[in-house]
Amino acid sequence: MEAEGGGRAAAGCLYLVDTVVGDPEALQADAEAYYEKLLKQSSSTRDVFSIPGREKVKLEDSCVCFVPLYRNNPTCKMLLLTDPQDKETVLALYLNQCWWPLEDVVKTADPSRDGLISVQTFRERIVLFVLNYIIFGMLEGSSANDAFFLPHSATECAKILWRNGEAVAFYSVKMKGSLCDGTTSQCYLLPVLDTIFVQRKYRRGGLGMKMLHDFCQSFKAEDALGISCPISAAMYQVCQKFLQTYPEEQKRLWEVEAPGDWSQRVNIWLKIQMESSPSGTIHLISPEDEEVSYGEYSN
Repeated sequence: MEAEGGGRAAAGCLYLVDTVVGDPEALQADAEAYYEKLLKQSSSTRDVFSIPGREKVKLEDSCVCFVPLYRNNPTCKMLLLTDPQDKETVLALYLNQCWWPLEDVVKTADPSRDGLISVQTFRERIVLFVLNYIIFGMLEGSSANDAFFLPHSATECAKILWRNGEAVAFYSVKMKGSLCDGTTSQCYLLPVLDTIFVQRKYRRGGLGMKMLHDFCQSFKAEDALGISCPISAAMYQVCQKFLQTYPEEQKRLWEVEAPGDWSQRVNIWLKIQMESSPSGTIHLISPEDEEVSYGEYSN
């Protein structure tokens, strides 16, 4: 028997982010009830899920699992379907009595959903989760040099970049004054770009630059902006190109450790310049010596 629902077919050919989604707690209860139903099915009456171009997948407890949607709320979970042959490959997500193929979760039929859009709705939180935790964390983040992103918090400030009907990238920000984590009373002393990701097939198209520019433009009144440490080699290349294109931002961007005190900051442009110098020495800059130090390395 085919799996109940069917994503877009059940939603009138809309994608998940375009549909009306009910109360998250009710959706959670529905997913748990569906999971219990799967557990009680006999092997001869298992539902199957069809994905175009793939063999039908039998829905059984060994290939479905719950994972937390948010970092700080383990009770809010998403039910995922994984490939029976490769449990690291997620095939679909269960919501609103439907199985949604992963590629449909990150698409939209709404032409007005274009460019960088702030994450606000529960549906957009799910898209962010899929981009961050599944596409990057499980499907594309295979390089030893890649960072690993935990699920975001339920109130994370983030933007998704939509292009041609698909969510292709995102970035998230730790706001100035927000708590560094749940175990300390320390707060961020400046806005910090915390996570940034572009789907592999959309890389080398200037999207990293676009998001970095949007981040800087969103906090024009701030004298200093941070990017979470450590910054990957690929992100440093984006930063170098960005700061060459927008030299007015060279004094504002810092690689920071939380909460971002002056002793926890290294100016990114200065670090780029120092890495190309014979000594390779990196100096921390305080507000008092900022003008002199930048004068030595500005273009």
